[in-house]
Amino acid sequence: MSALTLGPLLFNWKLERRRDFYFRVADEAPVDCVYLGEVVCSKREPFFVDDLPMIAERLAAAGKQVVLSTLALVTTDREMDEIRARCGETTMIEANDVASISLIAGAPFVSGPFINTFNEATVDFLVARGAVRIGLPVELSAAAIATLARHNPVETEALVFGRQGLSLSMRCYHARAYGLHKDSCQFVCELDPDGLAADQLDGKPLLVVNGTQTLSHGYAAAFDDLAPLQAAGVTHFRLSPQTTDMVKVASLFRAALDGRIAAAEAQAELAALVAPTPFVDGYMRGCAGMSFSGAAARA
Repeated sequence: MSALTLGPLLFNWKLERRRDFYFRVADEAPVDCVYLGEVVCSKREPFFVDDLPMIAERLAAAGKQVVLSTLALVTTDREMDEIRARCGETTMIEANDVASISLIAGAPFVSGPFINTFNEATVDFLVARGAVRIGLPVELSAAAIATLARHNPVETEALVFGRQGLSLSMRCYHARAYGLHKDSCQFVCELDPDGLAADQLDGKPLLVVNGTQTLSHGYAAAFDDLAPLQAAGVTHFRLSPQTTDMVKVASLFRAALDGRIAAAEAQAELAALVAPTPFVDGYMRGCAGMSFSGAAARA
């Protein structure tokens, strides 16, 4: 059976909201694996890191695999030291920056989607260094994902729901938008728990800002790609947490993966749940990422 995973929380949620979210996931969400940890900004982590063991224990007791995600942009010795300390723990690590792979020192790890795995040679490089699961970048088309999955001797993971992480920067766009500097940001990113919209000059939504990260405005919702990717050998299907009912989202994708609901029906239910946020699937189709083909709706 295909595994359903919940990726790391990319946004800066308050501690109580974060804790309640993961407790509900443990009790109600039909996901097989949950990624915990900070990927975007290491300044956020001290606010919730002490709760991670308790959350991980609750998830594990519910039968879910727990993986600790690490930063997608490692920039300081302190951040390297924190990742090194994580590598000394027993919980599997998700590496999102090539710099952290050397710290894992041959132990089994998950290669995250922020590592640029765009060809078979990179897959081979990661597997040779201990990767047991390869999370593929969101920019890949369904055809490219299928090609890499067939080549990959270990597990393959693809994002099928949520805003697509496009880039990270040394600069904090979120702080600048609020007239602040990165070093004195006052953690204003917590004011936008699903990201800060960045519109085009004509007012149409384009992107979402999340601290130093830029994401797609629309949500990926790859219902029509599930069966072909399963057939190609993709083993894990990732949902990225958003400010919607993620238990309902997970239930829809679990039913779709199991063939208990048609792609068009699942997509219609999800559209009603996340409205007015649109869907995007351009990368899956091999065209402009912000476009949407509506393939499931026409099926």
